[in-house]
Amino acid sequence: MSDNNAALLPLAGLRVIEMGQLIAGPFCGKTLGDFGAEVIKVEATGSGDPLRGWRLLKEGTSVWWQVQSRNKRSVALDLRQAEGQEIARKLLAEADVLIENFRPGTLEAWGMAPETLQAANPRLVILRISGYGQSGPYRDLPGFGLIGEAMGGLRHLTAEPGRVPVRVGVSIGDTLAALHGVIGILMALYHRKAHGGAGQVIDVALYEAVFNCMESLIPEYDAFGVVRQPGGSALPGIAPSNAYPCSDGWVLVAGNGDSIFKRLMAAIGRQDLADAPDLASNPGRVARVAEIDGAIADWTRTRSVDAVVQAMGEARVPAGKVYTARDIAEDPHYRAREMLLQQATRDGYSLQVPGVVPKLSATPGRVRSSAPHLGEDTDRVLAELGITPGQIAALRERGIVQ
Repeated sequence: MSDNNAALLPLAGLRVIEMGQLIAGPFCGKTLGDFGAEVIKVEATGSGDPLRGWRLLKEGTSVWWQVQSRNKRSVALDLRQAEGQEIARKLLAEADVLIENFRPGTLEAWGMAPETLQAANPRLVILRISGYGQSGPYRDLPGFGLIGEAMGGLRHLTAEPGRVPVRVGVSIGDTLAALHGVIGILMALYHRKAHGGAGQVIDVALYEAVFNCMESLIPEYDAFGVVRQPGGSALPGIAPSNAYPCSDGWVLVAGNGDSIFKRLMAAIGRQDLADAPDLASNPGRVARVAEIDGAIADWTRTRSVDAVVQAMGEARVPAGKVYTARDIAEDPHYRAREMLLQQATRDGYSLQVPGVVPKLSATPGRVRSSAPHLGEDTDRVLAELGITPGQIAALRERGIVQ
């Protein structure tokens, strides 16, 4: 699919070279592409980005790939060869942004150190995502998202008390790093425009992106020596907020506001708790959280999830069912908000995919093109650099492009 109104998008005219693979770098590129940036994805010759083969495949390609690589063009280059590196440098000489998530030192080994690239293109903004950052004693250690989640403090908390720490269920460390990368790019572009036109290097470490979201974890330790512990489905120190059993599943109820708590207790027939002076504020409720959770569970246990959600809605108490993929796909609110889109793939089938976030009122993002086949745009992009068809054929013969 294509969109002739790309110029109306907020990042129209921005050229991004994505040299990352798998999750963190490519998610960053996807987000920029959804809002109009021209994203040229440089993939390795051979099999390309490993994400093409991850999880469930349809027509030989991951359906995850169809989401992660929409609004991108694919160029297949062998960056281990000098001629491939030279082509990459030519691309970067005309680019606004470079995204890379290789191990530190990889770009330098390819003759593409930031100072080299910015000498040729002073306006270039370079985002570098790695496990531990570009400096420090752990710099050269391999680091995937799960390691960032562990070192950032998240994995210690994602467990039932006394049980093994579990992963969130998605690659949240990579995604948080990507979103921090997007923020960094947009700030660097703003600075470039407002203060002289120079680019800069953005250093995002996976563990730091996770750590940045860990709320009061460190201040609590510093002030009180408290090491926050896993709380399972509850929100430790804030009550009541938990998952409660129903006759046909689980429901989440957040009654932790002072007035909300009173409405919640009235709705479940516990006016005694609603009127208790010591439960009027959070510290008192935390002291009696087991009793409060038990009262809520006694009420929810004999009711269906839908009945509880309806009752909580009428009482103006935040509550919700635990959604599965099927629940999301069938939910009218998701559809009304255009969070489920039908996307045509280049393999000839249509696929339901997540919509675009965030939602801008005047220049909303959109899916302008579907995910490319490996190297599908190589010839076109190289021709834009002034490389002739004969030269491209010779490069292909030597395995430098694909």
